[in-house]
Amino acid sequence: MKLSSFGRKFTADAGITSLMDDLGNALASGDDMIMMGGGNPGHIPEIQARVQQILGDMARSDGDTRRLVGIYDPPQGEKQFIASLTELLNREYGWGLKPENIALTNGSQAAFFMLFNMFGGDYGDGVHKHILLPLAPEYIGYADAGIEPGLFHAVQPDISFTDAHEFKYRVDFDAVEVTGETGAICVSRPTNPTGNVVTDEELARLEAMARQHNIPLIVDGAYGTPFPNLLFVDATPHWNEQVILCLSLSKFGLPAVRTGIVIAAAPVIKALSGINAIMNLATGSFGAMLAEPLVRSGEILSLSRDVVCPFYKAKMERAVAVFRDAMGEDSCRWYVHKPEGAMFLWLWFPDLPISSLELYQRLKERGVLVVSGHYFFPGLPEDDWRHRHECLRVTYSQDDERVAEGLRIIADEVKSVWAAARA
Repeated sequence: MKLSSFGRKFTADAGITSLMDDLGNALASGDDMIMMGGGNPGHIPEIQARVQQILGDMARSDGDTRRLVGIYDPPQGEKQFIASLTELLNREYGWGLKPENIALTNGSQAAFFMLFNMFGGDYGDGVHKHILLPLAPEYIGYADAGIEPGLFHAVQPDISFTDAHEFKYRVDFDAVEVTGETGAICVSRPTNPTGNVVTDEELARLEAMARQHNIPLIVDGAYGTPFPNLLFVDATPHWNEQVILCLSLSKFGLPAVRTGIVIAAAPVIKALSGINAIMNLATGSFGAMLAEPLVRSGEILSLSRDVVCPFYKAKMERAVAVFRDAMGEDSCRWYVHKPEGAMFLWLWFPDLPISSLELYQRLKERGVLVVSGHYFFPGLPEDDWRHRHECLRVTYSQDDERVAEGLRIIADEVKSVWAAARA
């Protein structure tokens, strides 16, 4: 079978493809794999109970059922949800939004595919622009989203040590360079994979750089504020027309509804809606209709703050304690990125005798599925920084006992690797 350059690119091996294949195959086969690789959220009883109640109400309403399954939404997305979200965000934060500032997509991944290729790539007349990632590592799903190669330029972070076995990445503003070839700046907050939260000050500096060069600052808030609020440090909700804020219903507890939310200046939303129409005709109604009562009442904010965030913070604290105990003090050098949000531990093993990819494969053989850290550095040259091959991303969102068992196996395998290297 002969394929176009587009076909070859999007059928080639990719980190996100490998990740989703591993997850799907492990679940489908029924293997007793400890699932610590993907970003599937945990199952929170309070959220599930509220969702069941809304589903029941919808099923009993002929009008809601008809809207849910029998009517196309416009390419911008379900109007009632957009109206309710506009009202909520204006009431809470005074953003001055209008409905034309919000569009829905079939998941955040689709939103980023569209946005990255709207602002990066071939502009004609020999001009090619890139998406600037000011803080690597970044989300695995970005890496292969560009139609053209070389879409991303990334910047190595400053690394500061915040505890004996804890570190934090910070934006190295001395190395961040916005040029005429930069189409947009993008940062996730909190960052997948590390749980790092770009501070309000860092975000303001990035926005100022974007404003100076008349390009958008894309903020990936899939785990962030104002919902689902998987944040363990303070971070202010922020939007203006320089910012493209991308939200999601997935980490609130609705990953299967595939609903992404883009908040941006009206011309961006109009362009995004046009691409939506070509790619999808319309976005799905299910997630928007399911979440609309929570948005209209403001529950999506209170549940995020009072239920979702404490659920993950407690899981994070238990996971960190287990891993610290399992690694001990003297076995080898090891660090956990300061967990400030999201649902991951980012583990760093300096001078690891094997690559993180080989460590991933060894752990998979022992029944623990994680993600090799080398996938999370789109836009950096592949072989100029050993650090990228010394890290793992570990999800702690699932059952606590299984997570603890997995973390102990990781610790045991790392210590075995070092023991073999010293023998």
